[in-house]
Amino acid sequence: MAVLRTGDWALARRILAGGGARLKGAISTALKQEAQGLRKEIVEGITKQAPGGQAFTPLAATTIAARQLTGFGGSKALIRRGDLRNSITIVGDEDQVFVGVLRKARGKGGSSLANVAEVHEFGAGPFVVPMTPKMRRFLFALLKKAGVEPSPSGGGKGVVVIQIPPRPFLRPAFEAFKKGVQKRFLGRIARAIGLRV
Repeated sequence: MAVLRTGDWALARRILAGGGARLKGAISTALKQEAQGLRKEIVEGITKQAPGGQAFTPLAATTIAARQLTGFGGSKALIRRGDLRNSITIVGDEDQVFVGVLRKARGKGGSSLANVAEVHEFGAGPFVVPMTPKMRRFLFALLKKAGVEPSPSGGGKGVVVIQIPPRPFLRPAFEAFKKGVQKRFLGRIARAIGLRV
């Protein structure tokens, strides 16, 4: 039985020969584009104070007063100097990426930004801190600036209890971003290899 071939077989061979490499490149490019989109979602969430549409718990009056007394302005959560927001990064290769805060990321003062991110994502405390006379003077100046009356008991125990509430900025952004990710990802690949979508 004879086989009848029609069409441009040389063209078909050329298309199929480079198909694997083109597909691999298209997947890598689509993955990087999705990672950039997720990073943007996280950074904008911090900037707008509502990652994934979930508003942050506002800063306490004492936190704002402490910022002012130490020379920092602003009342946005997680943005004192911008170190944490600026540390959101993308690391990856052809088939996998990481979007978040790297363990090696450091703030201006040398603190681990991965630890800072963890504290804000999940909250921390309570911490009991023994108070020195210098701390006591700062605390009373802080309370006065914040318009908060000191406890009538006078805090006779000589300690301060600190509780940091959670302000998740990664998980809500991931949840918001993953909606439609499959369609976007496959569409990017299809366009990169020349398919109409």
